[in-house]
Amino acid sequence: MKQLLVFIRKEFYHVFRDQRTLLILFGLPTAQILLFGFTLSSEVKNVNLAVVDFARDVVSQQIITKIQSSSYFNLQQSVMRYDDMQRAFREGKIKAAVIFPTNFNDDLRHLGTAQVQLITDASDPNTAKIITNYITAILGGYQQQLNAVAAVPHQIQTETRMLYNPDMNGSLNFIPGVLALILMIVCTTLTSVSIVREKELGTMEVLLVSPFKPILVLIAKAVPYLVLSLLDFILILLLSVYVLNVRVQGSIFLLFGESALFIICCLSLGLLISNVTASQQVAMLISMMGMMLPTMLFTGFMFPIENMPVPLQVISNLVPSRWYYLIVKAIMLKGLGFGAVWKETVVLVSMTLVLLGISLKNFNIRLA
Repeated sequence: MKQLLVFIRKEFYHVFRDQRTLLILFGLPTAQILLFGFTLSSEVKNVNLAVVDFARDVVSQQIITKIQSSSYFNLQQSVMRYDDMQRAFREGKIKAAVIFPTNFNDDLRHLGTAQVQLITDASDPNTAKIITNYITAILGGYQQQLNAVAAVPHQIQTETRMLYNPDMNGSLNFIPGVLALILMIVCTTLTSVSIVREKELGTMEVLLVSPFKPILVLIAKAVPYLVLSLLDFILILLLSVYVLNVRVQGSIFLLFGESALFIICCLSLGLLISNVTASQQVAMLISMMGMMLPTMLFTGFMFPIENMPVPLQVISNLVPSRWYYLIVKAIMLKGLGFGAVWKETVVLVSMTLVLLGISLKNFNIRLA
């Protein structure tokens, strides 16, 4: 028993001396519980909403005021044209729109019933359903308020229209997010062990004495994984189209080009991880566990980023998969062209150049 206690005490000493073990034991659970506490929410808040008010009467203004006072919506425009509303949907500036017809007040007062049209972006079916429920609840509350003082009951009917996904197919939102998650994890993990494996096997000296320049070594490490990742993307796309019945609305060549850019960005991140780590185990841990959590939380396909606190929304801008997810939704689901995704493309290009530059710099330091 005395020897057992000595060995137990020795193991405690090893644990306390290893800062990485302490970080995994205490830092990772703390970060996870804080992040999940802020991001795991079934509510939809701060939804960008537009109102097309053809009626412009007292009743429509009262309903608009109720919507505006709700914490669930950010009213972007109270009076706009129908064409402007469609353009705002295509550009992703709004997720829902409420349209009041011209004779809304007259129909409600004289006929006892009036109709309101609600249009939502159903590329995310769950969010569209929640938004519909919120608007319906607000209209129902206003209807009860009118009926409390009216001699004849009034009824406000809601006509709902789901843009981009009229069948409410959940796969349409699932596929872009899973595509970003798979490519992010697989590409980063593949390259994260490429250079560090050479160090562990003792073959780095062969590379050091070879006439290869550092940039050529990095390219030689990345090219095979680039080809394999592109084949992986094609496989996922074929399964999505022919098994899950997800149609590609936009240009397939633009989608392929944007995916290739995202893959190169992920490979650059993997090379950086491989340069700054000393073992394959650490590289795998960082690339798989370290990348999976931010990708799941901050991409936007599982948890709405608008629900998160502002600091976490800022952090989400540093995750490449968030920008790729927006690109895939715009091309694959909405059928938009390069003009709608050029900003996200510039962000991915900038991230790729920065990651490649840092990787090359660290590789040069190790060669010196």
